[in-house]
Amino acid sequence: MTEKAPTIRRQKVKGDTVKIRLIIFGSLAVLLIICSIFCEHLTPYDPYLQDLSNAKAAPSAAHLFGTDRYGRDMLSRVIVGSKTSIFSTLLLVAIITAIGTVIGVFCGWHGKWIDTVLMRISDMFLAFPGLVFALAVAGVLGGGLHNAIIALAAISWPKYARIARSQTLAQKEMPYLKAARLSGSSAMKIIVKHILPNIIGPILVTSMLDIGTMMMELAGLSFLGLGAKPPVAEWGSMMSDTRSLLSTLPWVTLAPGFAIFISVMIFNLLGDTIRDYADPKSRGR
Repeated sequence: MTEKAPTIRRQKVKGDTVKIRLIIFGSLAVLLIICSIFCEHLTPYDPYLQDLSNAKAAPSAAHLFGTDRYGRDMLSRVIVGSKTSIFSTLLLVAIITAIGTVIGVFCGWHGKWIDTVLMRISDMFLAFPGLVFALAVAGVLGGGLHNAIIALAAISWPKYARIARSQTLAQKEMPYLKAARLSGSSAMKIIVKHILPNIIGPILVTSMLDIGTMMMELAGLSFLGLGAKPPVAEWGSMMSDTRSLLSTLPWVTLAPGFAIFISVMIFNLLGDTIRDYADPKSRGR
């Protein structure tokens, strides 16, 4: 008993640390989302108002991030751009999570030839480098933010499908599911009431870890001209529009880049913390 006491204390300290991190990073993520919702009320200037007499102004008390070539306040554009960048990313992650989970559960539950066909299709998608495949799909669709989301969704769902399928296959052999089938419960009721609640944990952890990656890839497509189009304030598009000024007016390009860095870091740290919190060992159980 005395030998186990230090181990239990260490696990308790680790669990408390994980909970503190979860509160901190969760609060930062929520604050970021709230600020993006009310971004129009937080901007000091109209983000689309052009003032050529004040073009290419250096950072100052009046314009903390300076102004671009059209005299638009960069801080205002970065704040407004958060709504497009963050909510587009969250929408993308929600789409691929839902599609991948539905396909994975369907394949794991029914099996047979439909499982083989869909899993081979997912293998084809996974065989290509993700961003290169997304560039090809977005190029075929003609660019634009909606098409960029569709392109990334088309190449990102197989990971969730495989997780959901493996978890469903594991749950299918559990005694409680066999009892549910013997009791006469329909397949839909079993999936909704029993399987989904038991497999949703790993899927949600994966989706949280994917937010930062999807934000970077969406910004990358916009940077390459296959996402949001100017004058829409979107961080990747803003960096692309001002990349020629990097050597002379670095603040114009670095401002949206800094916003991407901070947002991706917050969501990645939150995802890592949720993964640790989901591990029973980290909570001393």
